[in-house]
Amino acid sequence: MFGSLRVRNYRLYASGQVVSLVGVWMQRVAQDWLVLELSNGSPVALGIAAALQFAPTLFLSLWAGVLADRMDKRRLLLVLETGLGLCALTLGLLDVLGVAELWHVYLLCFLLGAVAAVETPVRQSFVVEMVGRDQLTNAVALNSMTFNLARMIGPAIAGGLIIVVGTGWVFLLNAMTFVGVIGGLLLMRPAELHRGDPVPREKGQLREGLRYVRKRADLVILLFLVFFISTFGLNFYVTLAVLARNTFGGDADAYGLLSTLLAVGTLAGATLAAKRSARGKPRLRLLITGALAFGVLEIAVGLMPSLWLTGALLIPVGIAMMTFTTTANATVQLAVTPAMRGRVMGLYMLVFLGGNPLGGPVMGWLAEHFTARAPLVVGGVVSIVAALVGGFVLARRGGLTLPTYRLGLRRRSRG
Repeated sequence: MFGSLRVRNYRLYASGQVVSLVGVWMQRVAQDWLVLELSNGSPVALGIAAALQFAPTLFLSLWAGVLADRMDKRRLLLVLETGLGLCALTLGLLDVLGVAELWHVYLLCFLLGAVAAVETPVRQSFVVEMVGRDQLTNAVALNSMTFNLARMIGPAIAGGLIIVVGTGWVFLLNAMTFVGVIGGLLLMRPAELHRGDPVPREKGQLREGLRYVRKRADLVILLFLVFFISTFGLNFYVTLAVLARNTFGGDADAYGLLSTLLAVGTLAGATLAAKRSARGKPRLRLLITGALAFGVLEIAVGLMPSLWLTGALLIPVGIAMMTFTTTANATVQLAVTPAMRGRVMGLYMLVFLGGNPLGGPVMGWLAEHFTARAPLVVGGVVSIVAALVGGFVLARRGGLTLPTYRLGLRRRSRG
């Protein structure tokens, strides 16, 4: 279950991520709450902030995949993580000094999203260099466990801190947590990384990556499924804050509670994924099942009459969500040739996050003009339809399987 942690470089990476991601989730809660305060509780404003944060993914993630194939990923991550920390520091100072306005938050959401749009594909494709092919599925699951452990701890801490010291100090604490991930990257032993030959700089490499995916109908279907579920189903960054504040009349601690309970489920789902990784490569049947279960459970969450019932049902929602996302991530990485991995992961992150500029405002509009429950019900229906269509097409193609490729990587000797 924890096989990847035997690798020293990955241990350093994972430990740094635990510290940094706790801060990231603290910032997400504080940022959402600050937007609601500055906009007098507008769900549309929250949707706009989410759209601005994810919009750069549309323009940068594909190029980030090209950079990941060409450059030293560890050095590139050092620069990018520093940029993320500076964005948090700037927002924190503006808020603590009492001069933060809504347009400041919007601008920093966009800048943060621009750096993250490059950082995410690079980080995703760097995992295989740390652990190699045999431990990749396990490492992806452990990454999800780390992410969701932070997701469980961060919102709970943020909810209390916002009440005690305000949102500004939460942003400043997040800026400090980036020391952990940057320190982990600096302490790695580059000679122990599983690196392949870098892709030489040539014209048309981005188009080459897109052509590669276009010729793979199995990948196209999988990316179609990921797009619709992530764009319309994974809308909790809009709905939970609005549910807590506008529907149930709660404070920041109520939002933190809902976020934490969702994280309990996603952590449990990631733990189950880590256990399953010992059985071999991920299966698309599990992907489809996870997507269907997520859609059904999300609709049920949207119909719950109380805060506590909503929170309780968010736990199985998190399990289903993590089953789907971890299976999708590992399947894509194992189904592509090594020379294309960075570009395909750039496209994957574009599909996974790039729909948020569309989904965020749409879900905010539904919450404002109907009810905060509407985005959950609509997102659940879209997820079910996408899962049924994707599963049907894959089954018609002759089975729910994808080919896998050897990494073709070499392990460098130290020195």
